[in-house]
Amino acid sequence: MLPKNILVPTDLSEGADHALDYACELARTLGARVHLLNVIGIPVLGVPELGMALTSTMIDSMIADNQAALEKLAAQKGCSGEVVLKTGDARDLILQTAKELGVDLIVMGTHGRRGFTRALLGSVTESVVRSAACPVLTVRRHEDEKSGRNAA
Repeated sequence: MLPKNILVPTDLSEGADHALDYACELARTLGARVHLLNVIGIPVLGVPELGMALTSTMIDSMIADNQAALEKLAAQKGCSGEVVLKTGDARDLILQTAKELGVDLIVMGTHGRRGFTRALLGSVTESVVRSAACPVLTVRRHEDEKSGRNAA
């Protein structure tokens, strides 16, 4: 069965944007809807070992900023489905959102932002691949594509 509802989790990074482009092209070809999800991992950001104490004002600002960026991205890419922002554990919320929206394909990047967040996204992708009830397509952004050179 070809997918009609595609979920694209994004951390608003270049790698996630590349996965979204791929999902949008696939959706156009298949006549599918693309749903966009951003998860703010507030418990992760508030881990004392990272030396970050988040106030409710900071959290509210992050949510507002991410919601605006998500809506702008959805409009730019022409996403025809839901635009969802949630806070909590990305692994659980991606799977939960996929179930709530009845998606039949999840498309996500293999790597997101750099450093600690990048390591977390890689493990999030792996966890979703292992646990999702529907197929998961992972999209890797190759170095040649980043530099504008075509891979031979």
